Amino acid sequence: MSERLAGKTVWITGGSRGIGAAMARACALAGAKVIISSRKQPALDLTAAAINGDHPGAVVPKACHSGDPAQLAEFADWLWAEHGGCDVLINNAATNLHFGPMLTVEAGQWDKTFEINVRGYFEAIRAVATRWQKEGRAGSVINVASIQGLGGAPLQGVYGMTKAAVISMTKTLAVELGPAGIRLNAIAPGLVETRFAAVLTGSKDVLKMYTNRAALGRHAQPEEIAGLAVYLASDESSYATGQVFTLDGGFTAT
Repeated sequence: MSERLAGKTVWITGGSRGIGAAMARACALAGAKVIISSRKQPALDLTAAAINGDHPGAVVPKACHSGDPAQLAEFADWLWAEHGGCDVLINNAATNLHFGPMLTVEAGQWDKTFEINVRGYFEAIRAVATRWQKEGRAGSVINVASIQGLGGAPLQGVYGMTKAAVISMTKTLAVELGPAGIRLNAIAPGLVETRFAAVLTGSKDVLKMYTNRAALGRHAQPEEIAGLAVYLASDESSYATGQVFTLDGGFTAT
């Protein structure tokens, strides 16, 4: 087993499936204690059991709704009381409730998407970063953004707006928290094979549009995003902050 993250505790929101679960497995393999959260405890338990079968005791599952600031604050209290806090926060929980022209989005869809994708990220960061500052503890925050936040996002406009906000948040907090030794970086994946992206990967036309433009001619698997998270969580990335790392198979290079 690699020991790149030995001695570190990593909190991953949206850790029950997809990219979050792949990151949890990769961090466990690298020697970290991993705390995964999402809304539903049964899904978390299944993921933790699967990873712990290979890495006993590496993953602790605990439900927390990232769209509820009070739950995030309570989760941080529990995390510090039961596990001595964390060294790394990976904000991965997200939603995309509207697929279609932006002008047709409903108010509830708009509010919920921003509640989880933007405020949820911010409140989780605030919960850990304020504690890191008080303790004089360096930390790393990894925000999962998207290439949809780097430019126009037709048919996914509200989701793209939230990911653009995540990128801006990452850069601003990297500047504000850098003097305390707290680093923030964002990962902007392209199209990844997950249940979250099934509306895209399940469409032959959409999939063809992506693969025809991507330099590698294909979309990604969750495990292909996880390795970068391990790097950004580790001390190997000690001089990286305020950056957006794009992983899209060369889609935005063309």
